[in-house]
Amino acid sequence: MVRFTRAGALLGVLGLVASLALSGCGDEPGGATFVEGGQPGVTGSATPVPPDGPSGPPLVVTPANGTKDRPVSAEIGAKLPDGATVSQVTLTTADGKKVKGKLRKDGSSWVPSAPLKWSTSYTATVTATRPDGTLGEGSSTFTTMAKPGSMITSGLYLFDDRTYGVAMPVVAEFHPGIPKKDRAKVQQRMFVQTDPPQPGAWHWVAEGTQAYYRAPEYWQPGTKISVRIALAGIPLSNGRYGNVDRTATAKIGSAFEMKVTNSDKQMRVYEGGKLIKTLPVSLGKKKTPSSSGTLVVMEKKEATVFDTMDDPDPENRYVTDIQFAQRLTWGGEYIHAAPWSEHVQGRENVSHGCVNVSMANAKWLFQRTKIGDPITITGTERKLRAGNGWTPWDLSWADFVKGSALPVPDGGAGPAL
Repeated sequence: MVRFTRAGALLGVLGLVASLALSGCGDEPGGATFVEGGQPGVTGSATPVPPDGPSGPPLVVTPANGTKDRPVSAEIGAKLPDGATVSQVTLTTADGKKVKGKLRKDGSSWVPSAPLKWSTSYTATVTATRPDGTLGEGSSTFTTMAKPGSMITSGLYLFDDRTYGVAMPVVAEFHPGIPKKDRAKVQQRMFVQTDPPQPGAWHWVAEGTQAYYRAPEYWQPGTKISVRIALAGIPLSNGRYGNVDRTATAKIGSAFEMKVTNSDKQMRVYEGGKLIKTLPVSLGKKKTPSSSGTLVVMEKKEATVFDTMDDPDPENRYVTDIQFAQRLTWGGEYIHAAPWSEHVQGRENVSHGCVNVSMANAKWLFQRTKIGDPITITGTERKLRAGNGWTPWDLSWADFVKGSALPVPDGGAGPAL
């Protein structure tokens, strides 16, 4: 297994340009368009605005009129009369420029499609239609806060215009972690939309440093996933504010799945649900076993170097050139070519936790796999530890939704916008 430093991974993902860091095998250590909607400033609601104009008392709009120092994550809302629904929301800058946005599907508020500007004045106008067809209207002028000095950084393990495997989770990362009492309001600003539509849910790791989004089953091949982690300006209880919005739109490719059984030391490869190849493997020896569970390919390197010279156990220290490496865990488990173990592959486990395959089979796999393809390993001496890699598929759906900071409907939630 390869020793891996989580701090290094965070720096790479925060920039969204560097690949995941590599070391070597060793023991395991401790713009999206979906938010824009319709014309600028319009909710997209099918409710027509009657021509007679507003009547009755004005609506009370939030943020309240005259307020200052509002977060740039502010959403537009209003206190509505019984039975009334929002017909239209318009948000403009002081010079009359309209801001794009979209009404939440539950009608609770209107979400700007990008963070508001720091230290800027806005005017919001909300029109609502009562059950009798008459209109109510309200407006508010408010000012956003100056850019704060204490911010929380974030990352998104998803890139525009990439094609991923069917097990690719949406992975949001936060540093420092989101306090438990803040996770619900942060999760409310984490938007995912799929085409074709598939319900899903978020799951937070215990430390609040990552949140995974997945569906009850693997994504349908050909699915388009659009994500907005709208963290910019969110105030947290620890005095920090979110730094930026992160967005990505990606595609799910063909269904490619690997299944490894320790009992016979074979990997069976499936494409589109059909077995296409069976190949021998050597897994981790008893002292450094491979992890049993459902893992996801996180990174691919055609050639790299595994360096474990800092391992506390002298027996696990080495520097080795590696070909066709595919990362499975943060702790350092990979699928990779191991010509030195070809004579025992299919018969004996001799690795430091990695899935050893022959040079020819490693190249064959490498040419076909995608980031996000699943591999399930069964029958080893160690169970996959939650958070050691992208591990949301190692949980049942019932257990996965328990990690959500918000209630999840049976079968999963649809898009919030």
